[in-house]
Amino acid sequence: MTSNPPAQIRRLLVANRGEIARRVLRTCRRLGISTVAVHSDADAGAPHVGEADLAVRLPGDAAADTYLRGDLVVAAARATGADAVHPGYGFLSENAEFARAVLDAGLTWVGPPPEVIEAMGSKVTAKRMMAEAGVPVLGELDPVEVTEADLPVLVKASAGGGGRGMRVVRALAELPSEIESASAEALSAFGDATVFCEPYLESGRHIEVQVMADVHGAVWAVGERECSIQRRHQKVVEETPSPLVDEGMRERLFDAARAAAKAVSYVGAGTVEFLATGDGRFFFLEMNTRLQVEHPVTECVTGIDLVASQLAVAEGQRLPGEPPPPRGHAVEVRLYAEDPAEDWRPQSGTLHRFELSDVDAEFGVPGTAGVRLDGGVLSGSHVGVHYDPMLAKVVSWAPTRAQAVRRLSDSLTRARIHGLKTNRDLLVRVLEHPAFRAGDTDTSFFDTHGLAELSRPLADERTEALSALAAALAEAAANRRDTTVAPGLPSGWRNVVSVPQTKRFAGPSGPHEVGYRLDRDGLRAEGFDGVALVRAEPERVVLEEAGVRRTFRIARYGTRVEVDSVSGPVALTRCERFPDPSADVPAGSLVAPMPGTVTRVAVTEGQRVSAGEPLLWMEAMKMEHRITAPADGTVGELPVSAGQQVEMGAVLAVVRTE
Repeated sequence: MTSNPPAQIRRLLVANRGEIARRVLRTCRRLGISTVAVHSDADAGAPHVGEADLAVRLPGDAAADTYLRGDLVVAAARATGADAVHPGYGFLSENAEFARAVLDAGLTWVGPPPEVIEAMGSKVTAKRMMAEAGVPVLGELDPVEVTEADLPVLVKASAGGGGRGMRVVRALAELPSEIESASAEALSAFGDATVFCEPYLESGRHIEVQVMADVHGAVWAVGERECSIQRRHQKVVEETPSPLVDEGMRERLFDAARAAAKAVSYVGAGTVEFLATGDGRFFFLEMNTRLQVEHPVTECVTGIDLVASQLAVAEGQRLPGEPPPPRGHAVEVRLYAEDPAEDWRPQSGTLHRFELSDVDAEFGVPGTAGVRLDGGVLSGSHVGVHYDPMLAKVVSWAPTRAQAVRRLSDSLTRARIHGLKTNRDLLVRVLEHPAFRAGDTDTSFFDTHGLAELSRPLADERTEALSALAAALAEAAANRRDTTVAPGLPSGWRNVVSVPQTKRFAGPSGPHEVGYRLDRDGLRAEGFDGVALVRAEPERVVLEEAGVRRTFRIARYGTRVEVDSVSGPVALTRCERFPDPSADVPAGSLVAPMPGTVTRVAVTEGQRVSAGEPLLWMEAMKMEHRITAPADGTVGELPVSAGQQVEMGAVLAVVRTE
């Protein structure tokens, strides 16, 4: 912030993309502030670009060439006549040099002073300052001095967050390689390879406090959030208030958060993060000098527009008295394009359909309890490989925690999300898990309750089989609708007994061969005795079994068929009758799960390897991915090298077994 309060903001540039850019744009529109978006070439058609008044291209695709280029962002602000910059989160939001560049250009910086960002940007420095301010901290460990007695430890990047550059180490022999890997990831993500170690609490709970401070010395502790359920040290489910925190612990948390903010003369919105134990003790982790991804849950229970508060503080206004008291309970989930069952593998491609039909508000607080959607994508959006794979945040707000959880689970179950594998089924299973319902969550939730079980599809094998039958009948109905020959006859109808119509699909649990006949007695489908056809339309099929009717909604995209029902979504692939043999790859081939860059290669051709042994590493979607040997064998082919860019499906290595 500048020492003299700036003039009223007239035009604001949002130095970000996706849902957070859309979130800031929405508040600016409500306040009458003109807006500017920036975009990479990959984001030229992204929703946030079309929603801003003005947009400026940042040439290139990679974040390092676009959203991380502070000079280009400042130039864009000048070129469009913007007088303020909001950084969102991620990218340059916690870059002190960027904040200085914005201020040096005579623009208003919507964030804390650069000196504060700098101090809190180093986790090592931040922990020392908090200790001096009387805030409880975990001891720092020098990586070269870690002993067996210190294990397990957490290797952390000093300059970043979001789970990048973090590794849990339980064996001393693994420490050097994990430090090297974390350092490389930190350098790529934040431009700083510095890492440190601290004791790792196996079953800690992640509790954070939202703070807001103005230039006149007022500091609010707005509320706490629980963010314990995490994958790869990134939050997946967040809620407020925390089931762990009672009034006494809340008071101590708020006191510590205010002390942390005052110790660095904080200004604007920020978050003080703590690691808590089941007995109510807590330790400072870090202070995020920006708006958090999970800020909507706080907005729902308090009614505060945190972005509007940020802008008011940036204009030099005073915070009005005390923050409003909380109302009810809010739960947020992060919907990612990823496959949790495959080591959280990110997905890329076209999101053909993205529909949540029961949304009560977008990027704002519902008028009454309900569902809020903060989405970065729309139906038809392309999810690329250059950025984080989060699609949206879905939030439920209700008078009680149980009501909020139930409403959110139902909303996710009914959502129609087509084209990409997502973590939707896992989110529903987490929300419906007895431990979560009881508020018994910690950072090892997935390890404790089994990722394989939690990532299991919502649709069981019977639902999948019925979905395949519904897909076959819907396709037949579409064929009859589009035909010009005897259009009045039912599809596949025969006057006498004949060979069944056959359609083949590949599903999550395996192949499905659907053989059926439609005659004067109705539907006869092999393996579906007792299943009657009530209605078959190109996009809707109703089946009845044992007196129960089920409705299936079908959508087709080339060979991909998406079937939705209350029993769970099913994605099928229609099998070609004559597949192309050239699509085969050699046995034992390890193929690229997505487009990316090979960063390191650990083996050579002819080398003996053991199952699970790392062969190489890829970087894609802001994360490093380890490619391991599927079984004991010999590296027969190794067609890639470090630094090489590869397309999805490219052969990375071939491991030949005995």
